[in-house]
Amino acid sequence: MDLRLKGKKAVVTGASRGIGRAIAELLAEEGADVAICARNEAQVQAAVAELKRHGGAAWGRSVDIADGAALKGFVQQAGETLGGIDVLVSNASALTVASRDEDWQALLDIDVMGAKRSFEAAKPFLESAAQANGDAAFVIISSVSAAEASGASAYGAMKAALIHLAKGLARENAAKKIRANVVSPGTVFFEGGVWGNAKAQNPQFFEAMLKRNPTGRMATPEEVAAAAVFLASPRSGFTTGVNLLVDGAISARVNF
Repeated sequence: MDLRLKGKKAVVTGASRGIGRAIAELLAEEGADVAICARNEAQVQAAVAELKRHGGAAWGRSVDIADGAALKGFVQQAGETLGGIDVLVSNASALTVASRDEDWQALLDIDVMGAKRSFEAAKPFLESAAQANGDAAFVIISSVSAAEASGASAYGAMKAALIHLAKGLARENAAKKIRANVVSPGTVFFEGGVWGNAKAQNPQFFEAMLKRNPTGRMATPEEVAAAAVFLASPRSGFTTGVNLLVDGAISARVNF
């Protein structure tokens, strides 16, 4: 299926590894020009070099997502460098599951405010793209933890806030042909990630989590990326305000 992304301009935050990297790679494979950011400059530049191998333009730089001015500056520079923004993906996360005050603050600053601020900075570009082409897209990566609460969790609460934010943005911007959607992964395995580290450091816990999923396995970053890129594409032109679970049925709730 042609996702109609060839020549589109896409920005992905938190894209040097894991899910964000897989999203950037798939966008580039589909013919989009891609700008990325993450905290580690060396990892960003290594990712940019790989993205360029797909034949399109690629650019990136190190950004502290919690620094609102720096994040907005990155998005502005990305739009100017690429010549516009058709797709914005907010993937960056503090990735802490503790519940100290500093964990709440980190998740607010990076996950929630990072999504809000990146959209604000990209909005003029998205509006121009939507006016010219009839479609622009904002995709937020949340988590199935938004709907699963075994205890008080800063991570789950802030991931739930992202779903609410996306729905509001979807309704506010529908007439402008800017769509806003969420992808909520379940457990995702890659080396160096949360579950890759769990497998190495606590194999019994890792095996217990595997057994919780009816599929008997965890997702790959590429499987989550496929859902995100489809929602970002003009093929999903009438889909906005949704929260798409990519969890292998680990959650029992009915999603409607």
